Amino acid sequence: MARVFNFAAGPSALPESVLTECAEEMLDYRGCGMSVLEMSHRSSAYQQIFDETEATLRRIVDIPSDYKVLFLQGGATLQFAGIPMNLMATGRAAYIVSGNFSKKAYQEARKYGEAEVIATSEWTNFDRVPSVVGVGELAEIYGYDYLYFCQNNTIFGTQFHDIPNTGELPLIGDVSSCFLAEPIDVSRYGLLYAGAQKNAGCAGVTVVIVREDLIEDGPAIPSCPIYMDYRTQAEKGSMLNTPNTFGIYLCGKVYRWIEEQGGLEAMRERNLEKSGLLYDYLDHSKVFHGHAQPESRSISNVTFRTGSEKLDAEFVAGATARGLAGVKGHRLVGGMRASVYNAVPVEGVRALVDYMTEFEKEHA
Repeated sequence: MARVFNFAAGPSALPESVLTECAEEMLDYRGCGMSVLEMSHRSSAYQQIFDETEATLRRIVDIPSDYKVLFLQGGATLQFAGIPMNLMATGRAAYIVSGNFSKKAYQEARKYGEAEVIATSEWTNFDRVPSVVGVGELAEIYGYDYLYFCQNNTIFGTQFHDIPNTGELPLIGDVSSCFLAEPIDVSRYGLLYAGAQKNAGCAGVTVVIVREDLIEDGPAIPSCPIYMDYRTQAEKGSMLNTPNTFGIYLCGKVYRWIEEQGGLEAMRERNLEKSGLLYDYLDHSKVFHGHAQPESRSISNVTFRTGSEKLDAEFVAGATARGLAGVKGHRLVGGMRASVYNAVPVEGVRALVDYMTEFEKEHA
């Protein structure tokens, strides 16, 4: 069976060359006589895999030397609690709520201190990101421990193209859906994190990049579970317990693939081309309508609908039959969503636009 074009929001498409290389090494990793799946995380062979993975990520992202890189488990959801437990030193934090996941993070943080929403776009069903003009200064003035935001909203297809200026106040960013899709200035953040299953690897690995001075005194909340203690995880090299060994191995291959493709600048150009093809079509369509306002559009997740649940369902079924997988939208938005992550080829996007054109001719 031929491979489909995978537009799923995550777990999502992986580069075929990476999958092929993993398959070739499945039974015997480079003469070790065993699979990485069987390999001890304490072995020298696996330590080399781990070290190369981190080193490659540091190169392609240009991570400053005073930032720690952690490869953890539990997805972004575990970090909703891990962040306030580690960083809410005075018990107060500011949150920008721009979608479902930042709202969940805010609700989780309220269990550990005073979490306050200082900007939101919920009143328009998250079809845009809130203005960040002045929110960083406001959060700093009011003495919050940090300002939290989700940079790209997978469900609603929106993205912050400007990030808050927080001065000395740590900026915390959930960058799951836009991580490695374009260059990012890590020095603007106190901590950023990403579930790997979008652009950075496979499900089961969460990358946390945190500035050393923020974790040197240990968790802000003494009852923080040891697994969620960033300082301990950094001291143990992400191996407090058995990490997701195969997931980290696969992440390393994805990072090298990005590097071989030209790095994050090349990824941005590819992703702008792919998302641009879809947005250009939506801007001229009489049948399909985008959910996100133009100034807030994501370069990773393109959300759209026809306005008819029946037509939406017909479109999704037709797309699936044509090998265009994963285009059904999230239940909170409905309609369709095309996630055009790094490994989705431009040919797949053109095939989707061709089907949209065909569908529109039949239903205009």
